[in-house]
Amino acid sequence: MFKKFAVLFYSIFVLNVVSAQHGEAAAGTAPTQELSEKDKTSKENKEFIDHHLLDAHDFTLMVDKDGHHIGFPLPIIFYDNGIHAFMSNSKEGFMHGEPTEVDGSFYVLHHEKIYKTDAAGTLTLGEDGHPLNEKPLDLSITKSVLILLLVSVFMLVLFGGMAKSYKKSVVPTGAARFLEPLIIFVRDEVAIPNIGHKYKRFMGYLLTVFFFILFLNVLGLMPFGINVTGNITMTFFLAILTYLITTFSANKDYWKHIFWMPGVPVPMKLIMLPIELLGTITKPFALMIRLFANMTAGHIVVMSLIGLIYVFKNFAAGVAFPFLTLVIYLLEVLVAFLQAYIFTMLSALFIGMAVQEHEHEHHAAH
Repeated sequence: MFKKFAVLFYSIFVLNVVSAQHGEAAAGTAPTQELSEKDKTSKENKEFIDHHLLDAHDFTLMVDKDGHHIGFPLPIIFYDNGIHAFMSNSKEGFMHGEPTEVDGSFYVLHHEKIYKTDAAGTLTLGEDGHPLNEKPLDLSITKSVLILLLVSVFMLVLFGGMAKSYKKSVVPTGAARFLEPLIIFVRDEVAIPNIGHKYKRFMGYLLTVFFFILFLNVLGLMPFGINVTGNITMTFFLAILTYLITTFSANKDYWKHIFWMPGVPVPMKLIMLPIELLGTITKPFALMIRLFANMTAGHIVVMSLIGLIYVFKNFAAGVAFPFLTLVIYLLEVLVAFLQAYIFTMLSALFIGMAVQEHEHEHHAAH
């Protein structure tokens, strides 16, 4: 549903830009000015949404009416014949896409990616429109990396404090009053039903991934362009963790059902073998895409609705779109919890399938 909304509202901007361009070519002098302004607004909104979804090498809290970015710099670190490091505010031209000399070589920041270039900042574009220039190894503390570090430290402090408090009293106090029901929920409704009596081995991972995704999703609702779980690299590594735990925890029954399914004719076993092997890869792929697509779609819908206010500039838009934005935003709060639950539940399900014992088959053999 969210993906459909995202495609719908994002398409409105694209169609708006295209129609304005065609109208500008066919219209007279007075309508041309009006369409040109609408065209400019649509493009600005689209660029703002793209910027909101992308990672960044500085942290922008807000933009004033003059277009000045208010925030704080982040360290830019990359490797190209040695480590190069500088703060983002020390080279303002670099942050604005201008070629910048660093230790005798020139680099340019294009769509938040660092490319090696010449003094003129030349970028050779391929057929897909992406630069073909050499890219150094980017090790920068970007906005997403900063949030990951902060959330990690926050979780260590928060749950470390909870663990110490339980040594003094089993009665939860402070943040534990809110978090303990969620911990019990993950244990009783996610881990035990899907994994069984071996659930304790995996509770640490399930709780970590649940609260990690939840905190990142909630921070993503802040108006600071924090979109960590909408970054496919982030969801990829979370899915890889589930895949590795599932693979290395699997018992012989799990692999037997993949490579040589019991009770299945030999010709069918040969047909099913590559399908089952492919299934071990599609499971983490589904985890990755589900979280990425839903969180990204929610951001696009909210930002698109806000942008439409400035596109139409009338009373109806000023009333309808803020109301729709509020409704979708409240729904996004639910989605933030729901996506954390779904990722954790599916991870527990995949792990449970790998560690479960097929007792019925052993009994049948006897």
